[in-house]
Amino acid sequence: MEHAQLFLLLACLFGFFMAWGIGANDVANAMGTSVGSGALTITQAIFVAAIFESAGAILVGGQVTDTIRGGIIDPSLLAGAPELLVYGMLSALLAAGVWLLVASFFGWPVSTTHSIVGAIIGFGWLELGADAVHWGEVIDIVLSWIVTPIIAGLIGYFLFLSEIRLIFYSPDPVKSAKRYVPIYIFLAVFVVALVTFTKGLSHLHLDLTLLESFFWSVVISLLAMVYGIFALGRMNFDEHTDKEHVHENVEKTFAMLMVFTACAMAFAHGSNDIANAIGPLSAIVSVVHSGGDVMANTAVPIWILFFGAVGLVTGLAMYGHKVIATIGTHITELTPSRGFAASLATATTVVVASGTGLPISTTQTLVGAILGVGFARGLHALNLGVIRGIFMSWVITVPVGAVLCIVFFTIIRWIFS
Repeated sequence: MEHAQLFLLLACLFGFFMAWGIGANDVANAMGTSVGSGALTITQAIFVAAIFESAGAILVGGQVTDTIRGGIIDPSLLAGAPELLVYGMLSALLAAGVWLLVASFFGWPVSTTHSIVGAIIGFGWLELGADAVHWGEVIDIVLSWIVTPIIAGLIGYFLFLSEIRLIFYSPDPVKSAKRYVPIYIFLAVFVVALVTFTKGLSHLHLDLTLLESFFWSVVISLLAMVYGIFALGRMNFDEHTDKEHVHENVEKTFAMLMVFTACAMAFAHGSNDIANAIGPLSAIVSVVHSGGDVMANTAVPIWILFFGAVGLVTGLAMYGHKVIATIGTHITELTPSRGFAASLATATTVVVASGTGLPISTTQTLVGAILGVGFARGLHALNLGVIRGIFMSWVITVPVGAVLCIVFFTIIRWIFS
């Protein structure tokens, strides 16, 4: 293919730019509850993201990549002109990256999945017509954007209610926290471990049966729970605090627990949203390496997943603070106990959806979980003005991504023709 090496270089640059934008916006969303609740500093959040975002992207990220790479448009329609697929995927990466940069500048928590799907739809519609777009796949994805926030909201709502009933309203909240927080730790670790073993180890060629996966997930979760019991036993509490301030002691236990949920949230996010950057990049690499075969379906190389993970962490470190402020403090007041419920609800929803190969919106899932937690305290606990603004930013993301992609596609095609 003519200009093959240049296409690969541009794909890597645009893919890294897109991953950087995901880090600045979506990874910031993922870390927002931990930072906003005061459980982690921004520096600590970056450290957690560097480890667990990378692990999620490399171990599980390839599952969702196939849907983004070829599930939105029919690549077989470009069999006679493979360079057009390359132009389209380059344009989609650039369009989504630009929009994420703009949104992050203003602190808008937008959906990177919306951005890249909207961009691919714009390219496909322009070049191939509406019939080329897999609208059934698109409808499924759109439904997931509606269903998953509701699911995450319900999980977050009931998780927080369980905290209130089991711990905060008990005769001795601190004693109850020491009893039940290790169970919450077990749940958080078990969710991530089970899906990792059942869906996410294909790149390592480690095939486990469902029973084996369940066994090792339980073992790892029990070890985490034992560590939690040990850590709680070493924590210092003010034994003479009055009833009015006893919740401060309880929040200390949840601050420790937020470390586990922050890790789970980072892993969950890396497993799903890395596909938004790596899917188009993988399509370009596949077409170039196959000599122009648009239907080539080679495995996603580990170096691509690692490349994307570096972009995620870099974007968070350089420009994630604005979106963290929006998610962490502006929707509702978060404490470690509330942040835990929102984070675990989001991680559970995102990781399970990632294992099925469905690219959901982490942003909408997280906001749904935060709304569920806030609603458990009453409608007055929610900042409806901020919520309306977030919803409006979601509405415009798909058309903006499509328009930007059309513009960039026209320019790139003109340059190379």
